[in-house]
Amino acid sequence: MNLQQLEYIIAVDNHRHFARAAEACFVTQPTLSMMIQKLEEELQVKIFDRSRQPVEPTKAGVLILQQARKSLNESRRMHEIVAELNEQISGRLNIGIIPTLAPYLLPYFVKPLLEKYADLELNIEEMNTQTITESLKNEQIDLGILVTPLQEKGIRETPLFMERFYAYVADSEGIYNKEYILPEDLDVNRLWILEEGHCFRTQVLNLCEIRRDFEMEGRFKIAAGSFETVMNLVDHYGGLTIVPELVALKMPKNNRQCLKSFSAPVPVRQVSLVRLDSFPRRKIVDVLQKEIVQSLPKELKMKREAQRMIHI
Repeated sequence: MNLQQLEYIIAVDNHRHFARAAEACFVTQPTLSMMIQKLEEELQVKIFDRSRQPVEPTKAGVLILQQARKSLNESRRMHEIVAELNEQISGRLNIGIIPTLAPYLLPYFVKPLLEKYADLELNIEEMNTQTITESLKNEQIDLGILVTPLQEKGIRETPLFMERFYAYVADSEGIYNKEYILPEDLDVNRLWILEEGHCFRTQVLNLCEIRRDFEMEGRFKIAAGSFETVMNLVDHYGGLTIVPELVALKMPKNNRQCLKSFSAPVPVRQVSLVRLDSFPRRKIVDVLQKEIVQSLPKELKMKREAQRMIHI
């Protein structure tokens, strides 16, 4: 058994296809298949059920793959420990980020970070909060960027910034002409929100004190996956939606008249960098935190008084 074989079975598990796994590992399919077969013979167990399409791990294979991931992570951490001791910012960093942050936050810091640290490789994937938490615990990713607090044992949270909420309101709505609004001003029957699975949906439901099985009334219902979708629905069908500050800052000027600020206490969400307590690369966490904060637009760098804000 060797680390290469472990990498091959993990690739097959990730892609659920031998040819695509071989391509991802930069080897021929016969080579990859032969190495996996040798591992199966050594362990005297089948790791994959090849009769299924896509390929699936067997019950024994699921347990072997879990251990393979742990073994590869431990092997990689030996290099990371040495790099940490030498204060090197290098190697591969696997990051999970929630979809309501990814398209708005990543453009600010990824390019400057990679330009500054030429030996650093970023592997970033959009995931929901639950998947990020599970992936951290299973050591499938190194870090997460999401909304906190999580209150998960063994996971450390490093706050990055506080992000205000805004209402995006059609000009046909009664509150359109108000300079500042309150949560109780929002007509929940006119509210467009993201589909289930987005933590931002839960935050909006909490803000408006709506039950979890909330649905819009009428014949037209949609499971919206992006802020752009819900804002376009407001533009064409009326109503309102709630958006975070990074979305508001990216908004075209001709749409900004639809943005309405909340009266104090302003609803906000806290965005943090999260990792396992046992994650050894403390230096790279400090660097990433610093680079993200430095890259933020000036509005998000402003010192904000906690007593005039409410966490959602």
